Amino acid sequence: MKPVETKAPARSDDAPVRRRDREKTKGEILQIAFEEFAENGLLGANADAIAARANITKRLIFYYFNSKEELYRAVLEMAYGKMRAAEEDLHLDALEPEAAIRRLAEFTFDFHQANPEFVRLVAIENIHRGRHIQRSEKLSQMTRPVIGQIERMLAKGRDLGVIRSGIDALALHATLNALSIFSVANRHTFEAQFHWDMSSSEAKARRRAEIAELLWRYVRDDGEGLDGMV
Repeated sequence: MKPVETKAPARSDDAPVRRRDREKTKGEILQIAFEEFAENGLLGANADAIAARANITKRLIFYYFNSKEELYRAVLEMAYGKMRAAEEDLHLDALEPEAAIRRLAEFTFDFHQANPEFVRLVAIENIHRGRHIQRSEKLSQMTRPVIGQIERMLAKGRDLGVIRSGIDALALHATLNALSIFSVANRHTFEAQFHWDMSSSEAKARRRAEIAELLWRYVRDDGEGLDGMV
């Protein structure tokens, strides 16, 4: 009599394995989509190209992300999330005010230099008037930790008498990002007009030091304030 075949019992860890596979696939889709959107924009990005690079079907992309716009929003959340996570590791609260200001300035400059695709993605979202960021509660929550760090840093400096009063943390954050992004976002047009190398190691180091010095001179309270920058 032929023995009856029985199925092996399902492994208790099958579900976690499947979950890990799903998360890995989603992560790969997001990274490839990030590169595609940064290069071609929301309108020019191609789901077929993303699927081909990820070695999956386009249908699977839309299984995880219901639409191209939802995928783009997820890419924005991923990209900003990386920067916000890195900002949390700065530990500005542990530093004296001048050291904290300089570390924040240098970090912001370095991050933008190391992530030109992120800068392009930000520019693309501005072309769309920020409407995809506005629809993401996750992105609005991400800004709170870094602004909180800056507020505490400024308050500590005021208490110690080394940072002047009246500085808004959000405005300072905007100023620093404007200074740091310029040599990435405007590099090609600026170099073409003025024949000024902005991409060499020497040029980057000089600009990095200038931004840190500018920011510190702007916030410090030493009787000079902004006049000391002239």
